[in-house]
Amino acid sequence: MTMIHQSIEDQIHAAEEQLRLAMLAADVESLDALIGPELVFTTHFGAVISKQDDLDAYRSGALRFQSIEPSERRVLVLDGVAYVAVRIRASGEFAAAPFAADLRFSRVWQRSAAQVWRVVAGQVTAVQA
Repeated sequence: MTMIHQSIEDQIHAAEEQLRLAMLAADVESLDALIGPELVFTTHFGAVISKQDDLDAYRSGALRFQSIEPSERRVLVLDGVAYVAVRIRASGEFAAAPFAADLRFSRVWQRSAAQVWRVVAGQVTAVQA
């Protein structure tokens, strides 16, 4: 099914899966294509990072995911943007320290003039048991 014939919600689900796979593989080239240059992302530590900060974390090996298992995904489609709220179980290493976490990500995807969806804003929160 081509992008033109997919519903916007299906396009966002496909983009989310591409993002998940790129994060797992630390595929900086794919992440670069999926993230908009204007990215503003708030980490679960409260820091606000840019696209370059995010890519550098993968490029340097400071962030490595071993698993990313999504659940409870909700997509809100608006005019030219989509908001995604997804809960994930993730494990990996950050700054050489292992982690396993239950997280909620919020992402804003924007469609470019070339009809490409890119993440332009996001935030992650640790879910408290």
